[in-house]
Formats: sequence, structure tokens, C-alpha cells
Amino acid sequence: MLTSMPPIPPARQPEPWMRGTLTDVPPLQRAALHAFELALEDLDRWCSSLSDEQLNARPHGLPSVAFHIRHIIGSTDRLLSYAEGKQVTPAQLDYLKSELESHSTHDQLFADLRSAFDAYATRVRAFTPDEYAEARGIGRKQLPTTVAGLLIHTAEHAMRHVGQAITTAKLLL
Repeated sequence: MLTSMPPIPPARQPEPWMRGTLTDVPPLQRAALHAFELALEDLDRWCSSLSDEQLNARPHGLPSVAFHIRHIIGSTDRLLSYAEGKQVTPAQLDYLKSELESHSTHDQLFADLRSAFDAYATRVRAFTPDEYAEARGIGRKQLPTTVAGLLIHTAEHAMRHVGQAITTAKLLL
């Protein structure tokens, strides 16, 4: 589980992927899990001191920090569903529609993020290397990819939004 991590290390300590952890997990899945750990650490480091008002602010019309965190939660859930060979559910689509407009409190937002990443870690660990090359389709058009492609993109996409959340947070501080 990711929330059982030690306290956030100083910025000069190596990132999760350079700490020699999660060695029981195949490398591709380990990379995704390390990205989730880094996402939590970076969001905690740069965004956890923001007030509810700051988290929901839209400086210069940019999406809020809260949006990026909610989007990380929702998009990771949706991408993992595709990796599992499932389509998104009506509840997942409802969450998608609420990502930009919902008002979030600091405590609830960060609790939701940690809870979601714990659940996602379990889902990522459930894959086997034999599944990596399996074909998967995304969305109504069933755009082609593979399990490995989805696991990698899940990590990339989360980190892209972490960077955007940090940039927005820096505008607010």
C-alpha cells in the first residue's frame, strides 16, 4: 500500500524509483507504482499547504489544483479499467463530469487521493507480465493499445497533471 510510506523525504533524497523499493513487483508495474508514490510526494510537498480556497482557485483562468488532483484520481481509475479489459461505468463518467466543477476541501481531497492510490496499487499489482502485450481498446472508438501501454500511460498522465497542479500552486503561493 502506498499510504504506509515513510514521511515525505527531503527534496534532495532520491525519487521513489531510485530507492530500491517494490522489488517484489515486475519492473513495468513497479514503474507505475513508483510514479504513484512520486505523485503523492510531489502533491504533498507543493500543494498540501494550500487552503481550501487556494486549492479551488483558478488563477489566470487555469484549472484549479483541486481539479488536477480529482482528474488524477478519475483518469487513473478509468485507464486502469481499460487495462483490466473493462469499459468505464456510468459512475466513472459522472465523476469525469464533476472533476472541473466540484468544490473540494483540503482534507477530503488528499484523503481521496491517498485512498484511490492505495486501491490503484492493488489493481496494478494484479496484472502479470504475460498480460502486458494483450490488446485493449479505449473508449467508444476502441482505440488500440495494450495492457503495458495503459500502465505506462497511467503513470505518464498522472505525472503530467501533478506538474500542472504544482505550477498552479506556485502561482498561488
